[in-house]
Amino acid sequence: MTTASAPAPAKPRFTSVKWLICIISSIGFAFDIYVLLVLPLIVRPALQELGNLAPGTPQFGDWAGRLFFIPAVCGGIFGLLGGWLTDRLGRRRILTWSILLYAFSTFASGYATSLWMLLVLRCLTFVGVCVEFVAAVAWVAELFEDRNQRERALGYTQAFSSIGGLLVAGANTLAITYADKSWMPGLVIPHSLASIFGTVSDPHAPWRYTLLSGVIPAIPLILIRPFLPESPAWQAKRAAGTLRRPSILEIFAPGLRKTTIVTTIMFACSYGAAFGAIQQLPQIVPRFSDVKAAKSAARVAGKPEPALKAIEQAAAADYAKVQEIGGLLGRFLLAVLAVRILSRRSLMRVFQLPGLIVMPLVFWAFGARDNTVLFDVGSAHITWAHIGIFACGLFTVAQFSFWGNYLPYAYPMHLRGTGESFAANIGGRLIGTFFAMVTTTIASRLPISPDLSKPQIALAGATNFAFTAAGVALFVYVVGSIACFWLPEPKGLDLSE
Repeated sequence: MTTASAPAPAKPRFTSVKWLICIISSIGFAFDIYVLLVLPLIVRPALQELGNLAPGTPQFGDWAGRLFFIPAVCGGIFGLLGGWLTDRLGRRRILTWSILLYAFSTFASGYATSLWMLLVLRCLTFVGVCVEFVAAVAWVAELFEDRNQRERALGYTQAFSSIGGLLVAGANTLAITYADKSWMPGLVIPHSLASIFGTVSDPHAPWRYTLLSGVIPAIPLILIRPFLPESPAWQAKRAAGTLRRPSILEIFAPGLRKTTIVTTIMFACSYGAAFGAIQQLPQIVPRFSDVKAAKSAARVAGKPEPALKAIEQAAAADYAKVQEIGGLLGRFLLAVLAVRILSRRSLMRVFQLPGLIVMPLVFWAFGARDNTVLFDVGSAHITWAHIGIFACGLFTVAQFSFWGNYLPYAYPMHLRGTGESFAANIGGRLIGTFFAMVTTTIASRLPISPDLSKPQIALAGATNFAFTAAGVALFVYVVGSIACFWLPEPKGLDLSE
């Protein structure tokens, strides 16, 4: 006699609240990347205006490195504290305060009157972003009981991070195009505060408007996210009195030590490739043949120096858009594969092994070869550099979404925010972003002939940046690929424990 098998449990309904959570989370992830990726686009003109620093000089490289790395140190340290607070006080509450912090600091940075003021405000922005990312990943993961729904929610909401990169590149393009129009109000510090902070030397500088635009995506987050539900699993444990107190030392206990160390190293390598190579592209584009041709035509037409700088900035924004389109495709591809490839190591290697070959070769080519125009598309054109940076974005940026899908399974609930925060903030933001400073420091100190003219020195500096970025990319990809052999597979799919 046979007995009928029990029917499979019904999949939880995807309610309107869950849809709203996914939409708001998508905006949040997009805003995180928006305010982080604005720096590579504005660092060159900001250093020239606030510090009167010339590209290619050691002073320029030192300050560029500080603006990349010191905020990352602050973000890593306070982000780790934020992860602990996420486990202690709840996901939603920490999300709300982190949004307020980086919305304020992002808005204020557009009014920076000195390099030190810009640096302090970028530190506050980084702290807010580092805390928000960890809290948001834990929050979204615990709101979905079904594994497939959870993987898709984490994958597709994080894919909007690349939308944030596209938006900031677009905002930079708009700022360059319209910043000097007569109908733009200009960024002026009120007289009551000018005695403390100083005055804005160029109220219509495009880089200022680009920074200021970062506050726009924060508006819906501030208005809606505080009213969305807390993680039901975390709230239930807290109400029952069974939620254990989080401890940073506990993530190094024997059962979790390997996970913590390996994920921290690999997260650092993912960020090292992005910040040590990809985000240095604005320093490299001045040597591209299409940019040099546009500047040469502008000089013949008698255009002033600001117009030549605007050509470089517009080119950097254009290549950043292409890179982010590649990253967007990579994130969506990972979201699709995450529910089909159960082995997390295999899923990571889909992007890691091709990146190991592509990244160093592309940046070496940026320094060694001319940037040939392949074909024209209307008034624009497609070059080898467009194709190369697209591939770099696809293989590297997808890894960030991988960590958002992997880390929630790696730690128990009372350590989820703490463990995620250590890997993301100490590994990614602090150690990984340090490679931006490595690149800027080495590139700005490679030998350049003193007999060259100022424009030739700038071009030689751009070439040095390309070769240094290639070396950094090779190093972090080799280390990450080796560390992947020890990446633990998650023990279970239940996030309620």
